[in-house]
Amino acid sequence: MSQPVSDITQVASSRSADALLEALDPEQRAVATALHGPVVVMAGAGTGKTRAITHRIAYGVRTGTYDPVRVLAVTFTQRAAGEMRGRLAQLGADGVQARTFHSAALRQARFFWPKVYGSELPPIADRKFPLLTEAAGRCRVRVDTPALRDLAGEVEWAKVSNVRPDDYARIAPRSGRALAAFDPATIARIFAAYEDVKLERGRIDLEDVLLCAVALLAEDERVAAEIRRQYRTFVVDEYQDVSPLQQSLLNLWLGGRDDVCVVGDPAQTIYSWAGADPENLVRFASKHPNATVVKLVRDYRSTPQIVDVANKVLDATGSAGLPGRVTLRSQLEPGPEPTYREYSDEVAEADAVARAIQRLKDGGTALRDIAVLFRTNAQSENFEQALAERKIPAVLKGAERFFERTEIRQAAMLLRGQVKAGDPGDDLEETVRGVLAGAGWSPEPPAGKGAVRDRWESLSALVTMTSDFAAAHPEAGLADLMAELDRRASIQHAPLAEGVTLATLHTAKGLEWECVFIVGAHEGTLPISYAQTPAQVEEERRLFYVGVTRAKRQLFISWSTSRSPGGRGQRGPTRFLDPVGVRGATRPASEWQPSPGRTGRERSDKPIPKCRVCGRGLLEAGARKLGRCEDCPSQMDQKLYDALFEWRAERAAEENMPAFVVFTDATLTAIAEARPTDERELLRIPGIGRTKLTKYGEPVITICTRQ
Repeated sequence: MSQPVSDITQVASSRSADALLEALDPEQRAVATALHGPVVVMAGAGTGKTRAITHRIAYGVRTGTYDPVRVLAVTFTQRAAGEMRGRLAQLGADGVQARTFHSAALRQARFFWPKVYGSELPPIADRKFPLLTEAAGRCRVRVDTPALRDLAGEVEWAKVSNVRPDDYARIAPRSGRALAAFDPATIARIFAAYEDVKLERGRIDLEDVLLCAVALLAEDERVAAEIRRQYRTFVVDEYQDVSPLQQSLLNLWLGGRDDVCVVGDPAQTIYSWAGADPENLVRFASKHPNATVVKLVRDYRSTPQIVDVANKVLDATGSAGLPGRVTLRSQLEPGPEPTYREYSDEVAEADAVARAIQRLKDGGTALRDIAVLFRTNAQSENFEQALAERKIPAVLKGAERFFERTEIRQAAMLLRGQVKAGDPGDDLEETVRGVLAGAGWSPEPPAGKGAVRDRWESLSALVTMTSDFAAAHPEAGLADLMAELDRRASIQHAPLAEGVTLATLHTAKGLEWECVFIVGAHEGTLPISYAQTPAQVEEERRLFYVGVTRAKRQLFISWSTSRSPGGRGQRGPTRFLDPVGVRGATRPASEWQPSPGRTGRERSDKPIPKCRVCGRGLLEAGARKLGRCEDCPSQMDQKLYDALFEWRAERAAEENMPAFVVFTDATLTAIAEARPTDERELLRIPGIGRTKLTKYGEPVITICTRQ
């Protein structure tokens, strides 16, 4: 007796569905066959989580468990959503909605808003900056572009964290929020004014899109019922990055149901500062006692050697008990051991990395398969320069090239103005520091983080660059420095083809390369200096883990003991390398030196000046200017110093210029200590050249001989 046609179709469909499972490992198969929620998947880096969840959806559709148009898969980037749609289409699961949280919320809000409120959803503001500028103006607070970036970040954090303007000043400090430019009360006032400006202009922002969707679902049962009829099954990728506001929206979509599969990795939680709340992931199973829990542990991306480093980094104190973390098991053949290198300074480190990349390129490695990863954008310049000098194309991901950054362009404009004004000063480093100080730079970093901190780091990189140039070219002036900066900018601004990727560790998340260089892996940068609490340091550890797990076959980790050539080597490798057994490993001196022919970046052959008190070599710029170690006892004549200080103030007022252009404080101190009696003795003092001698020598010697 023949089978009914419907039974034959069902059997064929079942066989087709089973074929989907053949390409999966046991853990991935457990995800794909867990068709009813709640399900939580703890997916380690490189374990094929996207493969597992797309096969789960396709398997559900093939077996008839899911109606594809009743499934909503949400993730965090358009790229990830597009990749998911593409894979689902290949697996025959057409009709499934794969969207970002914002895209799904906007679609729903635009559809239901007119039905509920009788008007179209207000238009979304293209940019927050104009609205924030007006809001700050109403509060009588002056803002520039970096300050606006900081304010925008705080407003976004507050809104996705369900923090209202009235509550910001109370809640933000407890959440570790701190900006260099504004106190919490000022931010709260600007935040409130920003909301008023938006209302008056009839605009909403991207965070309001989520709020509007939440309001529609929470306040109108008809809307909630219709959306819940539309979507029966939910899949949430990168669940560790869900904010409180996004979790609220997900809860409203579900409406008490539990047919949801969440996927994430607690070890890749690196966006807490932006409002992500990993507690949603790590506590999912406790909130849903009947949940199916699957851990994906087979790593198909990295070699056993790289996986071993990643596991040890997380096994260290503070991360061993990370709820839900997985211990990865590489499925690849063994590869090269990771390489650890220490260099004397950041210039030497960049040069060595560029040479290593050249060797990889010569050996047949495609440049697109190589990445250089660093903690902050300000670290990119040395590597941009070192690669450009070798004509190795580079692509800077997620940030502007160094010389294209607003603060660097503004600084260059101010320095060129100083050159045009004439007499820019004999002391190149002090001149640059003074000009940048007038633009808001200071020797000490600002408190907190954000755009203001990023701006300071970029300007500090320019100060360091000046120090390097001055050491290599002691007779150079400001015009020479500007010519060197123009030269560097010209080779970095050249049109580039596909090349080596330069990216921050945050930007690298979700990507992978055959060869990865993690650079600047020293204390103070990794973890970053403003990571003070244990929780902040552990997030930095997870960020380092993300960097390590981007590498597929080769991993290079390096750091430098000082920032500039000739500096005191006081920095050590990041504490995150302790579990690997790396503690201040040194390299042969030959590896520390830049390769020959690097214009403007070589060490100077000029003898290192000695301290006139103890006789030690003077490596720091401030000590060289004083002529002694900064901690050696001073023999300064205070009365003479006061007289010189008063004379300098009067001379600066007469010439309508900053006092430091006449003489810096360090130079005044050196004069008061040396008490020169003639031009020859005065000329020996650091910071005094022929120009200053001619202009100021006579009155200074007169003051010194009269005291």
